[in-house]
This record gives sequence, C-alpha cells and structure tokens, in this order.
Amino acid sequence: MPDQAAKIYTRTGDGGVTDLSGGRRVRKDCPEIQAIGDVDELNSVIGMILANQLPADLSDSLIEIQHRLFDLGAELNDPRLNLVDADMVTCLEEQMDAFSKSLPALKNFILPNGGKAASVCHLARAVCRRAERSVVKLSQNQTVNPDIQVYLNRLSDFLFVSCRVLSSHSGHAETKWPGKAT
Repeated sequence: MPDQAAKIYTRTGDGGVTDLSGGRRVRKDCPEIQAIGDVDELNSVIGMILANQLPADLSDSLIEIQHRLFDLGAELNDPRLNLVDADMVTCLEEQMDAFSKSLPALKNFILPNGGKAASVCHLARAVCRRAERSVVKLSQNQTVNPDIQVYLNRLSDFLFVSCRVLSSHSGHAETKWPGKAT
C-alpha cells in the first residue's frame, strides 16, 4: 500500500499568525508577510502571462524570473540567505536591451492594454510595483538586502518592455496617452 501524502493544512495559521524562518511566529499582516505575499502574487500573475502563446525567448525569461522571485521570497523570509544579487539586475537590463531593439521608440505613455497577454503583463507590472513598495516599507523596520528593492524596480521596467513585446507579437497597436488630464 502506498504511503499517504502529507496533509497540506496544518491549522497553525487559523489564528492569524504564521511562521517565518527559525520558527518565529508573526501576524499575517506584518510587513514581512505583506512583502512575501506581494511577491507571491506577482509570481502568480507571471504564471498567467505564461498561460498564453508567447515568443520563446520571453517565455524563457519569465520562467527564469519566476525562479528568481522564489529566491527573493525565500530571502525575505530568511535574510541570512542572500540569494538576490546585482547580477540578477544586470541580467534583466541585458534582456530589456535585447527586446527593446525590435520595438519602436517610445514618445508617449501608453495605456495598459494591447491584447490578452500584454494586458496581464501590465497587471504583473502593477503588482510588481506594489511588491516593491512593500519591500521599501519592510526596509524601514529591518535590514533588507538592497538588491531586492533594485531587482523589483528593474523587474517592473522589464515587465513594461515585455508588455510592448507582447502587444507587437499579438498584432495589437499600443494605445498612446495624449498627456492631457480630462
């Protein structure tokens, strides 16, 4: 008879607290859990992008980013890990430079649309900005690897470029914002 799988539920978080590394119990609304949750949500939205037909190089990049976001979340849980570094930022910059070569120059802001995949990518960009804000807030109370904040800032830029790539790939024109407040 096969072994039974471990149960997913533990009931230890039913009272609004959870564990961080080292067994430290914290409220589920504390800054560490907020930042970890925002990064997890970002990773999930990137998974939604990947559910679409994408150019292979962009798909590969997004899968790699999902792995890096797991590293980032693990480091937020346990700052002793030091998993996020400047090389990860450089990698995003190099990919953005490569993807941008095929895009027209941008002279206006663009509205978040451009087909299904591009629209979901715009959502990921907005969630990334929220995750960055959560990390900034967390860093006011404890030491956070500064490369984490830089990575999230650059990742939101990467996602913006990805939105443009996806709009182009799907044949959707970018909707330019004329710059006038209504």
